[in-house]
Amino acid sequence: MAVKDFFSRNAGIIGAVAAVGLAAGGVAAGVAADRYVRRRRTAADDPHAQEPFGALQSDEQYGVTTSDGVDLYVEVIDGPGPTLLFVHGFCLDMGTFHFQRRAFEGVYREVLYDQPGHGRSGRLPKGEYTLDALGAGLRAVLDKAAPSGKVVLVGHSMGGMTIMALAEQSPELFEDRVAGVVLISSSAGRINEVTFGLPAVFSRFSKPLLPVVRSAGRLTTSMADAARRASSDLAWLLTRRYGFGTEKPSPAVVSYVEKMNSTTSTEVIARYVHTLYTHSRVPALAALRSVPVLVVCGDTDLLLPLAYSEEIVRELPDAELVVVEGGGHVALLEHPAAVNDAMKAFLERIT
Repeated sequence: MAVKDFFSRNAGIIGAVAAVGLAAGGVAAGVAADRYVRRRRTAADDPHAQEPFGALQSDEQYGVTTSDGVDLYVEVIDGPGPTLLFVHGFCLDMGTFHFQRRAFEGVYREVLYDQPGHGRSGRLPKGEYTLDALGAGLRAVLDKAAPSGKVVLVGHSMGGMTIMALAEQSPELFEDRVAGVVLISSSAGRINEVTFGLPAVFSRFSKPLLPVVRSAGRLTTSMADAARRASSDLAWLLTRRYGFGTEKPSPAVVSYVEKMNSTTSTEVIARYVHTLYTHSRVPALAALRSVPVLVVCGDTDLLLPLAYSEEIVRELPDAELVVVEGGGHVALLEHPAAVNDAMKAFLERIT
């Protein structure tokens, strides 16, 4: 069979596999022995082996329905200070902010929610997910959970892009309601140029496959979900390789991130790819010039490398950039102390 015919007949499957690779943290880079995976998953010296991931308590839980009919799951933790509103990234959920939630509990009021199609939130009834809709969803959560008082928006990866979409739609919020913005491992655009740390030849091969995922049907995506469940060890290795920067990250944290990845269905992933692939909101950053901004990024982030955070800072010359040494894309889980210290200093300064 000719290569061209192979790709034309298997476009949906290839697209789904490409999306799964993105969800796990990149493109496959080899398989280790099962014994090695099991040993790393249960390392005796893991400092977070007993961490209650996904089991933190909140004071309120409720739903917020977006204008396009998605029910968003929201949790609120009461506190005396201004509200911190956390917005998570692609293929994750509010648990991404586990360590930040614990660090600022009792000091600030905290609001967290799951983005559409993620965690405990509902799915879009039909069509593709868009960052414009995510920005509107953030506004709905803001209006319901923090109708008055100052708010600090904290976005990780796609969550930062969601904040940019909100700034594009409602710049007036950043003049009177938003006290500050924290962007962690995010980007204002050019995501189609990400190489995932691969040599240029492989990067050029993989990029054209990402838009193709939009054509993957329900049967194809359900097959991909089954394949993901069957190859959890590979997913764990991919998560560690492409989500983390240190050589030996906490196995418990890697497992937690992999669990968040794996519970995001391939169908949802497929319906997000186009909006992420075409994200371009450098002009929207102008609305952030009226508020203090903290930009945080790991120096070994393969998914949204440091150059993307540096580009944001060039557009926001008054913004503060904190580079986390040895930090990958989930530096806020991998190096929580460094991220929390940066956020604490920033919050104390602006509030």
